[in-house]
Amino acid sequence: MNQKQKTHASIALNRKALHEYTIEERLEAGVMLQGWEVKSLRAGRVQLDQSYVILKNGEAWLIGASITPLPTASTHIHPDPQRTRKLLLHHSELNKLIGHVERKGYTLIPLSLYWKSNRVKLEIALAKGKKQHDKRAALKERDWNRQKQRHLMD
Repeated sequence: MNQKQKTHASIALNRKALHEYTIEERLEAGVMLQGWEVKSLRAGRVQLDQSYVILKNGEAWLIGASITPLPTASTHIHPDPQRTRKLLLHHSELNKLIGHVERKGYTLIPLSLYWKSNRVKLEIALAKGKKQHDKRAALKERDWNRQKQRHLMD
């Protein structure tokens, strides 16, 4: 996590992302939400594990993020927990992402959702998928570092 991220109140993390992907670059994007979604986020009813970001018609969209509606949310609307949400990015950032995704084979994944001065921000990453042997090597490395720490404490 970068230093800026630590000062913000976290809503949700995508823990699988660091295991499944090699992160190349991180970006911050705003998220267009409805009122009931903001209330649900305040209650922490969101999951990013199965979500991803696509670029379509020069815009970024968050797909698969599940925001569970509160039972006390407005009764006259029928919320869709899995709806596609638009991400707010600068035009130059979008052009850069489109170039990386289309030409270099990168994937866009959401890493975390957090509050930044009463606004909901999504940290997205430009990433490449890890192969199975890369995942095993990362696990071995993590275990070895843990063992080294234990031995240093003894």
